[in-house]
Amino acid sequence: MTAKRLVLFDLDHTLLDGDSDELWCNYLIGLGKLDSETFGARNAKMNRDYKAGIVKTEDFAGFYIEMLTLHPVIEWMPLREAFLEEWISPRIGREARDCVAGHLARGDQVVLTTATNRFITELTARHLGIEHLIATEPARQNGRFTGKAKGVINMREGKVHRLLDWLKQKGQSIDHFETWGYSDSINDRPLLELVQNPVAVQPDEQLHQIAVEKGWPIIRWY
Repeated sequence: MTAKRLVLFDLDHTLLDGDSDELWCNYLIGLGKLDSETFGARNAKMNRDYKAGIVKTEDFAGFYIEMLTLHPVIEWMPLREAFLEEWISPRIGREARDCVAGHLARGDQVVLTTATNRFITELTARHLGIEHLIATEPARQNGRFTGKAKGVINMREGKVHRLLDWLKQKGQSIDHFETWGYSDSINDRPLLELVQNPVAVQPDEQLHQIAVEKGWPIIRWY
């Protein structure tokens, strides 16, 4: 019997032409919900350092989760729905959508795994028809975000840790699957080296070099 496929998709700069965290910050600045002088430069620097693979995981996750403390959860709800419709959906191209849909049609177990926090990305997963989302978890208390991440941040080696823990909780093992992984980023090297079929999607310079050296497929959707 052919092993069932476990297919892992990164989100930002992989399925999405852009970065959810950076776009969310710019979206809120445009609405006047964030001060551009306070957050604009920090947002741009955080994104540059992430792409270079040099930002600390705690700093990256903390910066964007901290923004969510500015309003109660209920006040964020309509904003993130508009964000999905106006900023995110138009940036997910047909080839990326077709790739996800093709895996789902085969009956593969598809997972969206992202360093971006769950509150921002859970609507994107639902929009793509992906049932399973592993994301950085923002802690909540009394209807507000605390500004802290709950548990292991889903970034770099944390993606491997969270994936294996998620499978264990489902009574599954990665050894029981034919595994695929799609990502653009050097930050996802640990995850791509874990799977049997890594695919570099419009990879950054560092990941491109690794993909060439290891003979991984390289595809470009944007």
